[in-house]
Amino acid sequence: MSFVRMFLTGALTLTVGCNRSPSAKVGDAEPLDPVQLLEQARLTSAPNVPPPIARTSAARVVLNVEIREHKDTLAYGVPYTYWSFGDETPGKFIRVREGDMVETHLSNHPDNSLAHNIDFHGATGPGGGGEASFVAPGHTATFTWRAMRPGLYLYHCVAPPAGLHIANGMYGLLLVEPKGGLPVVDKEYFVVQGEFYTQGKYGERGPQHFAMEKALREQPEYVVFNGRVGALMGSSALKAKVGETVRLYLGNAGPALTSSFHIVGEIFDSVYAEGGIWANQHNVQTTSVPVGGSAMVEFRVDVPGDYTFVDHSMFRAFNKGAMGQLRVDGLQNDLIFSGRTSETVYAPGTHLEQLPNVALASADGGSPKGLETDPGAQLFATVCATCHQAGGQGLPNVFPPLAGSDFLMADKARSIRVLLSGLKGEVRVNGARYVGEMPKLPLGDEQISAVLSYVRSSFGNRGDTVTLAEVKRERSALEATQAAGLRVSAVEAQ
Repeated sequence: MSFVRMFLTGALTLTVGCNRSPSAKVGDAEPLDPVQLLEQARLTSAPNVPPPIARTSAARVVLNVEIREHKDTLAYGVPYTYWSFGDETPGKFIRVREGDMVETHLSNHPDNSLAHNIDFHGATGPGGGGEASFVAPGHTATFTWRAMRPGLYLYHCVAPPAGLHIANGMYGLLLVEPKGGLPVVDKEYFVVQGEFYTQGKYGERGPQHFAMEKALREQPEYVVFNGRVGALMGSSALKAKVGETVRLYLGNAGPALTSSFHIVGEIFDSVYAEGGIWANQHNVQTTSVPVGGSAMVEFRVDVPGDYTFVDHSMFRAFNKGAMGQLRVDGLQNDLIFSGRTSETVYAPGTHLEQLPNVALASADGGSPKGLETDPGAQLFATVCATCHQAGGQGLPNVFPPLAGSDFLMADKARSIRVLLSGLKGEVRVNGARYVGEMPKLPLGDEQISAVLSYVRSSFGNRGDTVTLAEVKRERSALEATQAAGLRVSAVEAQ
């Protein structure tokens, strides 16, 4: 009897993961299901996930994957030649059922220049399929493997040198759903972290190419979610509603750095560490996703708003791109989170000794105003300079400049509203495009008046004072708009 026929008839018995009797131990053998159905693989582009599998028996799943070497955008103004499974990095999310036979057809586009292959971490066999699928441009390799162990698995190219192929974008996620399914949730998304080692520095404009010396030092210029900077920000943010449960399928292609995945303002109800199918921890703040591995996290969203998620190695998030957003809509619940309710003056009557402040260099070479006598200068140094830098020059492609800023100086009322409610999405400053988020800062009217007056008259800017009356007028208008919106939401909810 042939090996394949033995599989199809269930003559071989191997361990499967989810429907064991309570007394069964890991490693106990169970018969494999016979394959009776034929269907196309369930695939979706990031960050979407195919729906749960409803069938109760194994199928022969036909999976077609095309390899493409093609130009795409890594960051604004930064084209890069990706190697990818399909048109995107990460490749499609693949959802199969425990016991399925996966008939894989891997096609290497004739315009490609290199041989490639595919390694499924969920496959049992030499190279996870890497040896069977090694294929030259203009050819298709076919092989079949059995999805015997349920779990969340990475897949990637393993053609030598494997690190180069992964670092150029050849990876994706595979879910082998257990026979009994996973717990039901309202929303499912997938997020894969990966690194790019470019010859130019982060954000440097123009076409970029792979830098082997940086890869050998494990010092990527970019660490990103779903293949590029901003892939899950702004209008591309993940979405949910208050009261919904969310499951994130997390992968880390590396090829070098472990991820410390964290959602700012959320706690994971359950974590399935390392891609296993049993929740092994609860009430988790940050979970590790190893290189070449995965994890699943589940949580319920209780409060509306925008939630930022990051690799908590913070310079990767703010300076290399490892940042995304979950946008939650719904009614506020003050019993869980009230938001800011008041602000009072804090004057303890004592003074702290600190090292002298480094002088803030203004863009026109003039001396900055004294920090001790100008409250606006104090606020800028302690709040604003963290992002916009001490001289107001900002960080290229990350934080826009305030020095000589046409955006800031063009509309005084708009600048007040930015400090009152924050700023999201795309802005253009001095001809450059910035996409990100400035949070709503805990500033009172007098503080906003002081810091805007300082910035508008420093760093080469030549603007007039922002008065307290102007700030109060904009705040009143904003509160009236928000109140009208809340009334509409309340009526819609009834």
